[in-house]
Amino acid sequence: MASSSQTSTIEADIEVKLVLHEDAPPPASAQCSGEAAAPPPKVEEGYPLPSEGGGIADYRERFMKVYDRLRGELVNDDYLYKFAPNSREGEVVADNSREDQIPAEHADFLRRITDEARRRVEQMIDYNVPGGKLNRGLSVVDSYMLLKQGSEVTEDEFFLACVLGWCVEWFQACALVLDDIMDGAHMRREKKCWFRLPKVGLHGIKDCVLLKCHIARLFKKYFREKHYYLELTELWDEISLQTSLGQMLDLTSTHHEANDIKNYNIQLYHRIVKYKTSYYSFYLPVACALLLYGAKLENFKRIRDILIDMGIYFQAQDDYLDCFEDPLKIGKIGTDIEDHKCSWLFVEALGHANNNQLEELVKNYGRQDQTSVSRVKSTYLTLDLKEKFFKYEDRAYRHLVSSIEAQRDHALKEILNLFLKKIHRRRK
Repeated sequence: MASSSQTSTIEADIEVKLVLHEDAPPPASAQCSGEAAAPPPKVEEGYPLPSEGGGIADYRERFMKVYDRLRGELVNDDYLYKFAPNSREGEVVADNSREDQIPAEHADFLRRITDEARRRVEQMIDYNVPGGKLNRGLSVVDSYMLLKQGSEVTEDEFFLACVLGWCVEWFQACALVLDDIMDGAHMRREKKCWFRLPKVGLHGIKDCVLLKCHIARLFKKYFREKHYYLELTELWDEISLQTSLGQMLDLTSTHHEANDIKNYNIQLYHRIVKYKTSYYSFYLPVACALLLYGAKLENFKRIRDILIDMGIYFQAQDDYLDCFEDPLKIGKIGTDIEDHKCSWLFVEALGHANNNQLEELVKNYGRQDQTSVSRVKSTYLTLDLKEKFFKYEDRAYRHLVSSIEAQRDHALKEILNLFLKKIHRRRK
């Protein structure tokens, strides 16, 4: 961890960089009046498929309307906020099975505490869930629409695809908040990390637990009666475990002695990325769409493998951007070098460094001071890692294109090509 003086300097630098964001209005709040939820957004006849020029830009507005509805339902869920005044003054419902006689002044206090909790949860959701590019969530909708080409998509079907998409975004928010806490990060999505806000801190861990509970709540409400409910919950349980194991591998690999980093290798890197990133970011959205469509996941193992490869390519891009891109452009301050990460750049550097360069890397990697960080970056540039990354990117792209072209199913090819198009040569 950085010293207090270094942390103060970083915080001051962030304050300057984020000055344009501090005064920005928060997202619109959901109504807390207990009114009936709005009906699912209607799917217009002839709505364009992603392959016809539709997709993220076209679905985003409808997708966001579903977010407003889901957030409102979760914030106003009486199961989660059991203390609510009933019709008789001085009494509150203490749980779902009985009423307790409580003095009026105590009932008023309970009302205020409950309202404060609702506002806190609403703020937490708004700050962490919808702020990114929404690629993962919208990919569920895009994938489902492509699978349904030639068939009518009902209002309910489109709505359920959006619900699953938002569940993926809820999961992403949980993963990012935990990652930021573990890494001691400062910026995320062009603003301060959630746990850096006043009165949040390590309470952010509890918020992550709540975000995951929200997913289970949405599943129970909207999918419990569906024939694929068991498969859906098992899929999410498995990917939650895989992602947690990937985070553990990532964290434990950073806590070894300096000489151990000489043993970082591409096999370790692939294992970390496969579990930490690929499964939930690439496979999960498509798997959700397939289940909603009525398919059996065991018939699509090759599609899963291609999406896993795509996730590894995506993470290598992230590692490059973390080191070489402007933080204001990517929305976060890269700290892979300071955090001792087993990154694509570092593994590649180990494979090309001479003895002097290796000594320089081992001496400076994982240190918090900017002099050490600059020396690592200088070694990267000496080893021409920028050019090596661009060549890797071309190889990875050609490999993925070849794998996609080998697929026989037209809709699945379109889904995979859509994913690849989103990430190829991305710079943020």
